[in-house]
This record gives sequence, structure tokens and C-alpha cells, in this order.
Amino acid sequence: MQEMNRADLIVGLQWGDEGKGKIVDNLAQKYDYVCRFAGGHNAGHTIVTEGKTYALHLVPSGVLNKKAINVVGNGVVLSPKDFIKELEQFDDIDGRIYISDKAHLLLPYHAEIDQARERLKGDKAIGTTGKGIGPAYGDKITRVGHRVGELLNPEKLCDGIMGYFKINKPIFDAMGVSTPNKEELLAELKEYKEALGSYITDTTLMAWDALDSNKRVLLEGAQGTMLDIDHGTYPYVTSSTTISAGACSGLGIAPHQIGNVIGIAKAYCTRVGNGPFPSEDLGEKGEYLREKGHEFGTTTGRPRRCGWFDAVAMRHAVRLNGVSNISLMKLDVLDGLDEVKVCVGYEFEGKEIDYVPYTLEDIKPIYKSFKGWEKSEGVREFSDLPKEAQDYILELEKLCGAKVGIISTSPDRDDTIIRD
Repeated sequence: MQEMNRADLIVGLQWGDEGKGKIVDNLAQKYDYVCRFAGGHNAGHTIVTEGKTYALHLVPSGVLNKKAINVVGNGVVLSPKDFIKELEQFDDIDGRIYISDKAHLLLPYHAEIDQARERLKGDKAIGTTGKGIGPAYGDKITRVGHRVGELLNPEKLCDGIMGYFKINKPIFDAMGVSTPNKEELLAELKEYKEALGSYITDTTLMAWDALDSNKRVLLEGAQGTMLDIDHGTYPYVTSSTTISAGACSGLGIAPHQIGNVIGIAKAYCTRVGNGPFPSEDLGEKGEYLREKGHEFGTTTGRPRRCGWFDAVAMRHAVRLNGVSNISLMKLDVLDGLDEVKVCVGYEFEGKEIDYVPYTLEDIKPIYKSFKGWEKSEGVREFSDLPKEAQDYILELEKLCGAKVGIISTSPDRDDTIIRD
């Protein structure tokens, strides 16, 4: 029997912002297709190449490979307005990007609803990006959403949206969410059709055809494992399945067609928004990581909360995703520290544990300290790293249960150590 072609997969192992963009960009040079399977424009990848910086939110990170086909799968919630704006960074996109006709639309009123809900929650707010991701996924689950394929008939889509507002008018009035003007809405939808109509297709069939034709396919997630709707720090999570299993439903790939799973993690930890963060450092070391690592959100510009590498959460993420190997990002940010700490256990309800419980509220981290190192920035061979940095990485492998196959030592594409 002929060996089955499989798609490789990239997944974030922390709370998002792990640096997936650089690794996908690096790996995408070797793939024929790069497919995004979840999330919306709340995600943000920054790619630096040849001195130019690209901020990607919805466009798959393979866009910089001139030979790659980029696919936005059905598991994504797509803001046409933001997608069109993002495409303006590129002048050669035709024939290289496609959007699933089954992906759900995220329209401006979803952001209004999102922001209104956060305001009403007061100090109980989740800390969302306010982009409308949750309301768009909520409409999908409650079967009142609209899909990208409906843009091809803007008049009918407009009627459907106006009907949705009529039914929900008392609720939206109470929330302070305005009803769209029908003529303006229709004009907006027609603009979306004009700009995006040629990209809309059945991307599930496209993925199947690619695999059947032995094309190399790379699957790209958004956010990170600890923000997964089921397995993350609920309710301080995103509204989609961010783990590797999400690729199956978010694109239409069967489980046995998933190949290597490459997990992305920073050499320390960050988080945006509210919610538990056991290894957060609220002192000068956390501030050091934030400033040196330029830890400000690609999407929102908000300062990220910073702390030490959490090996307990990482081991949890490695197992959940079936990680083949880890890509460790931003090692150079730790340069110059006298001491580097790793969370190796938790104190929870009076006991020491080495697993992620149902909640990370009121967790106290248990740390192991490592000697710091002077400089890893720009290093491209593992043997050239300071011994202390090598020891740190080898210990992380033991703690997390997976090999560190790729190490990033600067934002530049070429400053990457390949061990596997």
C-alpha cells in the first residue's frame, strides 16, 4: 500500500504570542500549502525578513513564500474589512490565497457586542481584544451566524443580518449596540464581494486534493494551547479550539492525516489579558523581559504580562497536542540575566502537584533556578551557544517531554538553530 501523505502542523504551546510567525515563515519555504485553521484577527504574527516587518493577523504566514498557496480554513472567523487591509501589504497575492466558503463572517457589529459585554462585566471582564471574536463564534454555535460564501449574494446576506438585528433589538438596545443602516450595510457587503469574491472556494476539497497529489501541507493555528476553549484557563480563554485537534474540524483534515506536530514556545512566558498566570513576575525581572523582548501585542499594542518558563503547563501542552518537537523562541531575550528560573511544579490546595489542575487560580509556582549566560543573540549553531544556555535547553527537554528541535536567537529569519 502506498504511504499516506500527511500534513504537518504548527501549534502554540503557551498563552499565544509564542512567535509562531517566524517559524511558520521559516518552514513555509519548504511547503506547497500553508493553511490557517482557527481564530480570527485577534491573533497576531510578526515576521521580519530582509529588514522589513510584516504584521499578519488573518493571512497565513506562508504568504512570503512566493510559491506557496495560502488557505484560510472554515474554522476561522474572518473580518473582511481587516483581511482586505492586511492584503495591502502584498502586491502579488492573486492565485496564492483562498478563503473557505464555510468560514464565518466577523462583521463590525460583532466588535460592538464584544466591547459592550466587556464593559458590562466591569472588574469581571475577561480582557478580550474587543475585536468581536467571541460574539462571532457565539453566533456560529447558536446557528445564527453568516458564512463567507454568503458574500457572493450580498442582497440576501444583508436581509439576513437585518433580520438578526430585528429579533435581538431589545437586547442590543440595552447593551448600547446600534442597528446598522441597511443601505450602508449593503454597500459594505458589496465592497467585500468585489474585493474577496475571487478568493472564496471550498478549501476542504482544496486540502484533500493537495494531500492526494502529495503536496507538502503545513497547518497553522492561532493563539496558544492555554487559551483553548476546553483545555485552557477557562473562562479566560479564546472562543475556538487552539490545540492540534482543531485542525481536523477547522480545515477538514482527518486525524490520521496529521503528521509532525511542531510546538512553539518562548524561552520564558507571556500572557495578554486577564486570567491566571502562575509564573508571572511582577517585579523588575518581568519588566526586563517585557522591555527586552518588546512584549507588546501585535494586535492591540497592549503590554504583555511576563514571567518565567512554566514547564508544568508546557508538559500539559506537549501531551495535548502530540508534539513531535519544540521550537524555542526568543532565547536571546534571556541574555545577560544572572539567574533564569523555571516553574517545575505547583502548590495547589495545600499539596505539591506536577500537573495542570482544573483551575490555575490561587496556584503558587515551585521554581528551579539556572545560571544565566552572557550572549546567545544571533547564534546559529547549538554548539556555539554558551554552555549555560545549552544546559537550560537540555533541561527543558527533560521537563517538557519533547525535543527542542529549533531555537530562535533573534527576530531575523536566519538567526535560527536547527537541531532536528
